[in-house]
Amino acid sequence: MSHNGTILYTGKTFTTGDRERQSRSSDNRLDIELSPPGSAGMGTNPEQLLAAGWSACFIGAMGSAARELGVRLPADAWVAAEVDLINDPEEGFFLQARLQVSLPGLDLTLAQSIADLAHQLCPYSKATRGNIQVLITAL
Repeated sequence: MSHNGTILYTGKTFTTGDRERQSRSSDNRLDIELSPPGSAGMGTNPEQLLAAGWSACFIGAMGSAARELGVRLPADAWVAAEVDLINDPEEGFFLQARLQVSLPGLDLTLAQSIADLAHQLCPYSKATRGNIQVLITAL
């Protein structure tokens, strides 16, 4: 796998276990327990991790989108991400997602334009495009 661009960062993790899963990053900044989604386990789950990573990346993409549109991103902007794990009897397991964004002080139409452009720019959005249903909504 190769792209012409420069690799800016590589996240490295190692995950172990079956029932008692643990994931740790190569720099030890991330060291978490994992539990199956919806279980009573104490750990987080892959859907929460995807939602957290995607929403963090999306805020950065909104900053780029706002600059491209000649607007300053509000300092109190936020993204709420929801990632659903679905089990369909015919299709098996799959994901769908909703990202709600708030850009206080901006007109709702402009906020939606920034969110839509961010969805085109965000690497997480690019990775999931065409693979899962995603709804992006400015509030």
